[in-house]
Amino acid sequence: MAIIQPFKALRPQPQYSKFVASKPYDVLSSAEAKIEAQGNPHSFLHITKSEIDLSENIDVHAPEVYEQAKQNLNAFIKREVLFRESKPCYYIYRLIMNGKSQTGIVCTSAVDDYDNNIIKKHEFTRPDKEQDRINHITKTGAQTGNVFLAYRNVNDIDAFVEQWTHTKAPVYDFVADDGIAHTIWIVNDDTAINTISNLFQQQVPVTYIADGHHRAASAAKVRKSFNGNIPQGANFFLTTLFPANQLAILDYNRLITDLNNHNEESLLTALQKNFTVLLKGKKAFKPTKPHQMGMYINENWYELNALPGSFTTDPIGILDVSILQQNILEPIFNIVDQRTDKRIDFVGGIRGMEALEARVNSGEMKVAFSLYPVTMDQLFAIADNNEIMPPKSTWFEPKLRDGLLTHLIYE
Repeated sequence: MAIIQPFKALRPQPQYSKFVASKPYDVLSSAEAKIEAQGNPHSFLHITKSEIDLSENIDVHAPEVYEQAKQNLNAFIKREVLFRESKPCYYIYRLIMNGKSQTGIVCTSAVDDYDNNIIKKHEFTRPDKEQDRINHITKTGAQTGNVFLAYRNVNDIDAFVEQWTHTKAPVYDFVADDGIAHTIWIVNDDTAINTISNLFQQQVPVTYIADGHHRAASAAKVRKSFNGNIPQGANFFLTTLFPANQLAILDYNRLITDLNNHNEESLLTALQKNFTVLLKGKKAFKPTKPHQMGMYINENWYELNALPGSFTTDPIGILDVSILQQNILEPIFNIVDQRTDKRIDFVGGIRGMEALEARVNSGEMKVAFSLYPVTMDQLFAIADNNEIMPPKSTWFEPKLRDGLLTHLIYE
């Protein structure tokens, strides 16, 4: 069963909350982070993307970057922008985007659960990305990145969250510049804290990483690095747990730099082996059902529908990202490994079809594919079978903000 704990969050004074809260470090480039933080000395990007305070030419993985993050974190504390909670607490975090809300419980989850597959995974991680967060956590002593976990909803947990958020005042409540509302309640009553812990321990057998595989893997490897002399805080890592019935996965689309010696005509001919191909014209085509894709090339959209028998029905094979790989990327474009091939790029569905069109129209890319999103049930089935999704299969929105709640591993 899932073991979670309250924690003494490092968090902003209420008047600074909107200024501190920043987009996750891994959705912004260094240049984008510098622009986001410009004129805002309280932005948590000074800690999670601390290269923005150093020379533009610096290697973002240089030791000086992690040292700068540590110095900036200490400065935030010294200036009393951030303070440490006096006792371990849980927090309830609600996000509202485009009128749709999702509400989760912020806590720390056991590294043992990660190691023992109580916290289930569905993606491979990249060593370079892991090492970046390992260095950041070790140097700062802080888990600044929240791991987004999902679980099959439990009525008793839903009822607790509903009652608490209706009867208590939030500690933070603001709308970010991108229009997403962020509201956080503190759960500091001992009886309520015990109720939450017990509900998860008794009624939630497993949780699933929705977003944050690298952050979770890094937390586990940081603990292992202590070689037995483990700080108590390193046995747990920062997570927010959301009931799956409040979540939706967005599409994660593909762009390719060249046609692998095809022209448009020969590409369309090759596609007809496994798809029906319909010209849709200038209007962007966004798939409305599984096994349907859009393709954008030479300022035209096409609708592709996978033919019966062109894919398998096992948990991995039935995914549209798998159908794309098996029937298009590998046989037509000679893209065997999406994780390492430099000819392919990925765009989250939050950016819309216009982002695909812009990059093809600019000449940077030759062709784009729009996909139907993976479902939560598919994610659960794959994780339950200890299978791994193709890379860049899921995109979750809205994103949790960094800086509002940080877990310190050293007491």
